[in-house]
Amino acid sequence: MPPDLDALLTALYVLADDFLPKRSGPGRRPRISDAELVCLAVAQIFLDCAKERRFLRFAKRRLGHLFPYIPGQSGYNKRVRALAPQIALLIGQLAWLSPSFCDRLRLLDSTPVPCAQSRETVKRSQLAGYAAYGYSAAHSRYFWGFRLYLLCARDGMPIAFELAPANAPEREVAAELLERALRPGQIVITDKGFAGAEFEQLVASFGCQLFRPDREDEQPRFGSLGGIRQLIESIVETSKGQLSLERHGARTLQGLIARIAQRLLALAAGCYHNWLLAQPGRHFTAYDH
Repeated sequence: MPPDLDALLTALYVLADDFLPKRSGPGRRPRISDAELVCLAVAQIFLDCAKERRFLRFAKRRLGHLFPYIPGQSGYNKRVRALAPQIALLIGQLAWLSPSFCDRLRLLDSTPVPCAQSRETVKRSQLAGYAAYGYSAAHSRYFWGFRLYLLCARDGMPIAFELAPANAPEREVAAELLERALRPGQIVITDKGFAGAEFEQLVASFGCQLFRPDREDEQPRFGSLGGIRQLIESIVETSKGQLSLERHGARTLQGLIARIAQRLLALAAGCYHNWLLAQPGRHFTAYDH
């Protein structure tokens, strides 16, 4: 069966409907279930509609045969934000079901999540007090916002992630992430930014090995790791390009967490569905129309 957005959303709905807790208690039953709403949120990312009002108008034509009821923008936004914890758990479930979860190789990287461009916007932002200034070596510039730390399998399946202010010490944040996500015997490949004897010892204490490109000021150990590094960078580029990570448009911390989780769920759902089709990898072009 060729890859198709309708098939991906159907497969995701079946899994999400079984996994997500059912609503209970008094009150009127919502016209769209949590599982349907999660699938609608994934469709928004693959169809690259950053504006929710525009997406919901388009969804009535493109996805009306799958969703009998499409909510309004206000209700959709509130429900997606409220579902952020469940979306994070669903990402973990997709990762656990994926064959790549059993792979010994883990790829670790961080990427900037800018939240404002001008000084005036920084002053007015509701993210003030949470976001901070940081430096992006890849772009040779400073930015204001957060960093997303991502631990992935070889095929791009997100295993674990963490959002931290842009000025937070990278190795400390990565250490917290690895402590809860690594299993003994795994190999972690990362970049030069995580160099340090203390960090290597920490990874070794988990029963794992750390590999990274050699720095110019140290003796040769691992080499350049060029091919693997390109793989890590391509996963990050997929998140920023096809899945619009840097165009999140969030104005509050709760909204930012929900929109990042929404994009990572799209990444996980795409990788998982490609495994079902025996076409593992990040081939998402068939899902963007």
